[in-house]
Amino acid sequence: MRRVGFIAFQDFHSLSLSALSVFEGANRHAQTPIYELHVLSESGGAIRTSGGLSLETEPFDDSRFDTLMVFGTLLERPTFSPTLIRFVSDAPQRARRVASICTGALALAEAGLLDDRRATTHWAYAKYFRERFPRVRFEQDRIFVIDGSIWTSAGCMACVDLALAMVEIDGGRELAQAVAKDLVIYHRRRGRQRQHSALLELEARSDRIQNVLEYARRNLRAPLTTEHLAEAAHLSPRQFRRAFQQATGQSPARAVENLRIETARSMVEDGRHTIDVIAREAGFGSRETMRRVFVRRFGQPPQEIRREARSEIRPAEEIGRS
Repeated sequence: MRRVGFIAFQDFHSLSLSALSVFEGANRHAQTPIYELHVLSESGGAIRTSGGLSLETEPFDDSRFDTLMVFGTLLERPTFSPTLIRFVSDAPQRARRVASICTGALALAEAGLLDDRRATTHWAYAKYFRERFPRVRFEQDRIFVIDGSIWTSAGCMACVDLALAMVEIDGGRELAQAVAKDLVIYHRRRGRQRQHSALLELEARSDRIQNVLEYARRNLRAPLTTEHLAEAAHLSPRQFRRAFQQATGQSPARAVENLRIETARSMVEDGRHTIDVIAREAGFGSRETMRRVFVRRFGQPPQEIRREARSEIRPAEEIGRS
């Protein structure tokens, strides 16, 4: 049985508890439960969440854990007690994995666990994090980051992706997929996926244009020319170009390319499809066309991005087998 300890403190963000639900779901689907879950705090007893709910916790002690995970908070300038920081600084000696949710990364950094390591946190705290902890190799636009035995995640809901990655390493892909299905998640986002989606960044101010964007996302294999999209919007091409630019600040061609790139990169990092299949499904037509776009956008071809994604998860898998 793998003991997982969640480190709580007053006014931690309620959404951090989503990670606990992932491990709970894994226990439900596994042939025998594989996780024993504990919520810890400095003194034990009732801890108040950001939403005002009260949660019973166990006091810090010398117990050993498989995984220790610090909850996050959305306070403007989070502070942590000296006792909590001491407990976190000792965590690598008592746990196989140490992780943080959202701004819980600040506690890991303050405890010295992130010095000269790669890490991430909620995008809104990026500037503050960089200024306060310059020794950390901060990666602002990642869902979660694994550096050896230290895991950090972005905003609170990214903790679901981080926890699913742990379940996949501990119990296999099928178990993680079953949990994701229970949580009504389309698929588990990989750690290197961006915190912001192309659709979110477009922020169309028109329902008609938003519907066209959704149509484009569902039909990436189609040509998706301006004329094609204008027809879907029931506008003339000229009207559509003007309306689209006003609603999104981008041209239709640029928006479609961003959607194709986002889809393709996610599939490349996932590793379940060949580059040829990805190029076809994302609408690039050929692997060479997709390669040129990736080099222009990311400075790397798809194969190199796939190798990096595999190298990120492999050390965690090796730790999981130790």
